[in-house]
Order: sequence, then C-alpha cells, then structure tokens
Amino acid sequence: MEPRLLPPGSFAADERGGITALGMFLIAASLLAGAYAIDWANAVAARTQLQVAADAAAHAALLSREFGTEPEAVAEAITVASLNMPPARYGEVLTAVDVEFGTWDAAAFAFTPQSGERGAVRVRTRRTADRGNLIATFLLRLVGIDALSAVREAVFVTYHPTCLREGFVAQEVVDLQSNNTYLNGFCVHSNAHVSLNSNNYFEAGTVVSMPDENDIDLPNSGFESNDGLADALREGAWHIRILTQLEFMIDGLESGDERYRPDYIAAGMPPIALTHRDIEQVDLVPGRIHTYSCTGGAPLTLKNGVQASEVVIVTDCKVKFEAGVVLTDTVIATRSLSAQSMTSAAGLRIGRDDNCATGGGTQLLTLGSMSFPSDLQVYGSQLVARDDIEFSANADGIQGAAFVAGGTISGTSNMEMGFCGTGMENNFHAEYFRLAM
Repeated sequence: MEPRLLPPGSFAADERGGITALGMFLIAASLLAGAYAIDWANAVAARTQLQVAADAAAHAALLSREFGTEPEAVAEAITVASLNMPPARYGEVLTAVDVEFGTWDAAAFAFTPQSGERGAVRVRTRRTADRGNLIATFLLRLVGIDALSAVREAVFVTYHPTCLREGFVAQEVVDLQSNNTYLNGFCVHSNAHVSLNSNNYFEAGTVVSMPDENDIDLPNSGFESNDGLADALREGAWHIRILTQLEFMIDGLESGDERYRPDYIAAGMPPIALTHRDIEQVDLVPGRIHTYSCTGGAPLTLKNGVQASEVVIVTDCKVKFEAGVVLTDTVIATRSLSAQSMTSAAGLRIGRDDNCATGGGTQLLTLGSMSFPSDLQVYGSQLVARDDIEFSANADGIQGAAFVAGGTISGTSNMEMGFCGTGMENNFHAEYFRLAM
C-alpha cells in the first residue's frame, strides 16, 4: 500500500511551534545545570566552612590538652566549633564523640585513637541526617534531592622543632666567635640576628637562621672565612614557647608532676629539704627530689668532685658548681633571677659521655642567666635560661647539646658542636602544633 500523503493545510503537517518543544527541553536542561552549579557551589561552601571549623577545633583541643584534662580539651573544641558555626544556625556540627585523642604515625599517615594521649587529636565536623542539620538544596529539589550531607576531618599533632632539640636558640643575639666547628644537624637560631667571627666551619646539613639573613653580623670576607656558612643560612622566626612555660615547669618539678618528673625519680615521694648550702655527695639521695630555700645571697654550692646522678634539685638560690662536678641523669632548676644564677669552675661536665646512648642527660633550668668558664662539656643535655647563657673557650657538645635563652647566647672559640638525635629523652619541651591532615 502506498503511503498516504497528508493535505498541505492539515494540523498534523503543521510544523509551527516546534521550536517551543525544543525550548522546553533546553530550559529543563538549563535548570538542571543551574541547579547543579548553585547547589554544588553551596555544598562546597558548606564543606569548606565545616573544614575550617574542624581545623580550628582540633588546634584548640590539642592546645588545651597540653595542660588540661581530656574532657576540658573536648569542651574547648566544641566551644571553638560553635563560635565558627553557631548551633542556632547550623545545628550541632561537633559533639564529644567527634573529638578523639590518640597517636599519629607520620610514615603510615595514620591516626590511631587512644584515650589519655596528648600528642594528636582527630576532629570530625558533621552536617548529616542524624544531626538534623543537612545542607538544604535549592533547584536540586526539582529532581527529588532535598538536602546534602557533609563530614569533614582534621588531625592536629604536636612536634618539637629540631633547633630546640639540639642547637643554640635565643630570643636575642647569638654571638659566637672563631675557630668553632658545627657538624651535620646542629642548628644556630636567633630571633634577632647571629654574629660570627672568622674561621668557623659549618658542615653540610647545619642550619644558621634568623628573621632576615641579611642581618647576619660578619667581619669583612666573612663568608669566605666561615666555610659552609652560605649554604647553612636560612630565614625564619618563631615563638620560643618553652621560655613562657619555664616557671611552670620548675613548679611541676618541685611538686613531682608526672609531666616533668624524670623517670629515674620515684613517684609519690615527698621532696628532701636540704639543710645547708654546701652540697656534698652524701647529701644527694638517688631517685629523689631535693629542695632548698635561700635566706641570703650566698649560692647553693655543689662542692668539689660531687657526682650527682638520678637526682632533682629545685631552689631559689644562685647555684654554683665547684671543680670536678659531674652531672648525669640530673635536673637542677633555680628560680633565681640573678645574672649569675648558675656558675661553675672550669671543666664542668653536664651529661654522660656515652656516644649518644639512651639516658645520662642532664637539664639545667633558670629564671636568670648562666655563665660558665672554659672547658664546658655537654653530652645529651639541655640548658634553658630565661635570660642569657654565656660560656667560654673549648666547649664540647659533640654528643648532643640544646641551649635555649630568652636573652643572648654568647660563646667564644674552639668549640665543637654536633647533632646526636638520641640520648636526650628527658629534655624539657613546650609543644608546637601542626595540621597533619
């Protein structure tokens, strides 16, 4: 049968208005595309806001945990999240179950929850159906999508800057003279500037840093006469947090606070009150904290040949070390504000000469200044002064030395300082915080 042709004027053959149908399809497609763009942009903005809240809450939690309890840190995280995303508008984006303390494995890039830890925290912020705070859509409702969910996560961890673990770090000038050797890993940092004389050697891997490297103080031809210095130079400045916590650390030592008590000191034992200023070997009981309060200006003196080991001494006196004193596995802390709050005869040995083995390190803490004459020997040990640290010729810190000063660090000539990396487990630290993921 032949096909039947429609009359030219019939309705079925009329093509007028065809573009209208096409236009309706195009409008629908445009609406879907617009819905995707508008609602997707809104979702991205909401997720970004959740991420910012998670980052801020995680940082606040870890900062609070440094000195506070876990519940206090969780409460601080929730408070900070609420300030970023008020519950009246966004619902509860963060609750206690969303804040977990634990450990961080940088190599595996993995967080492991562990109650009681202080080194890492994971925070998850949520806009989900079970919280009743989903992200509302606009045009996507036309295709049945009324809301979107989002969960964001942040992990903050603590760390200790390498320069503070081993090196010279000062708020003011670090002034070092000539004929000194600094080996791979050792760090010299000033928040003001570094001053050097001639004939110093900086092995590859050393760091010399300050806010503006152009401020370095050198003699004429200083780079030529300080081998390796140009490669060691860095720019940077940071808050030396341990200095603001020093008094708190000394108080904690005296009270036996577990955060500051070395593992060689027995827990739960009251301090031994020393009865006189002149400390002989017999006066020091291993495994115990010793205290002495001054009534005059004379120093608390460790007498000739005393070998202090596994003891803590806390005082408000100036402290003096006579000839032949050796300090191993020992903490000596003074609240003295004197410019000579810690002094010694020549040849003071701080720490055990054990080639960076575990243990043996000593920590000296003062709210004043330290001054040591020649032949200071430092092995796996730490010196922290709120004011200045000064030492003379022939200092030896080849097996681990950490000097931190709120004033200046001043050293003379013929010293050799190197990076140990181990054997300094009992050093005092103030935590620094960074975002791990």
